[in-house]
Amino acid sequence: MGTCDARESENGTQKLSGSPSCPKEFTEDIQADNPGGTGGEGGEGPGDAWASRRSHRPSRQSSTWESPVMISFHIKTETCTEKPQVIDDSRQWREPVELLLGKKFKLEALEACIRTMGPGEVSSFTIDKVLLAPYPLVSKTLRDAYSKNKTVKEKKPHHCCGMGFKEGLGYPDLDELVKTSQDLKFTIEVLKVSGAGSYEKEFWAMSEEERITSIPALKEEGNAMYKAGDHEEANKKYSEALGRLEQLMLREKPNDEEWVKLNDMKMPLLLNFSQCQILHGEYYSAIEHCSTVLEKQPDNVKALYRRGRAYVEVFSPAEARKDLEKASQLDASIAPSCGKLLSQLAKMEADKNLLDKSAYSKLFNSS
Repeated sequence: MGTCDARESENGTQKLSGSPSCPKEFTEDIQADNPGGTGGEGGEGPGDAWASRRSHRPSRQSSTWESPVMISFHIKTETCTEKPQVIDDSRQWREPVELLLGKKFKLEALEACIRTMGPGEVSSFTIDKVLLAPYPLVSKTLRDAYSKNKTVKEKKPHHCCGMGFKEGLGYPDLDELVKTSQDLKFTIEVLKVSGAGSYEKEFWAMSEEERITSIPALKEEGNAMYKAGDHEEANKKYSEALGRLEQLMLREKPNDEEWVKLNDMKMPLLLNFSQCQILHGEYYSAIEHCSTVLEKQPDNVKALYRRGRAYVEVFSPAEARKDLEKASQLDASIAPSCGKLLSQLAKMEADKNLLDKSAYSKLFNSS
């Protein structure tokens, strides 16, 4: 879109440079250029695009920020109809929205509005539909990232067509908004503003070197949390580190030098993650991750022991006995721990045999 410099008007309202044309019903106006392309219905052109602002709680601080700046905010989106309908409300999501200014946000008109605000401010912006063509896709992205009620939708092949997808966005109200664009009202509360260096970068915003070094850093954070007894947070750190590694490995050819280096980094993370999975009762997940390690390192004692323990929990006697016996042979120091699990397994087998015998006895006696 065009430049949108905030300026103080004579009546105390803020405007963005652009066309002076604006509907009469709005007394506090922000003007913005249409970000290229043709106008919408009714023949609106680039100079007719507008946004109106109404402040509910002004900020006591300056809103002059140098990019990159991380903004944490709540956003509520409504239709401008006689009976407004709420489209999105971040207060119903898991957490506030975060936006890194200056990183080509898909909805430039909204970023331009947020740039005029200061910390603690609450303002409403009514934005011309001409500037809102990307909104349905932005809304889908935000819902998928922040919604409490995220659901795994069936992935279908889709084809980009104009602003939406032929197969739909997965949300009926957004699909309707793609078909019938309209002006929308955005109520925004700026919660926090973090300057460069004072916030943790998102993975996508990191340099290649930063991405690689972030992985062992996450592992160490996970280790510290595990030692402190916070197994849930440790599990999240290991999971995030593994996710980042997977993204980096996808860009490399399997078994090439860089791929092998990344895969080597993955092994200890899988072991730590599998331990957390066992503590959370996710035994099949632990078995899967330990098996990945053992494919590359067949004599890895930790992987054998943890997979054996998980096999005991899901009552796979033959597999559990094989792993635990091999682990105790490779490392005598864990033989006592393996012995305890094998004794537990033997008791489970004995109990099951008794139950089976009792069940068979009742079956034959009833016949």
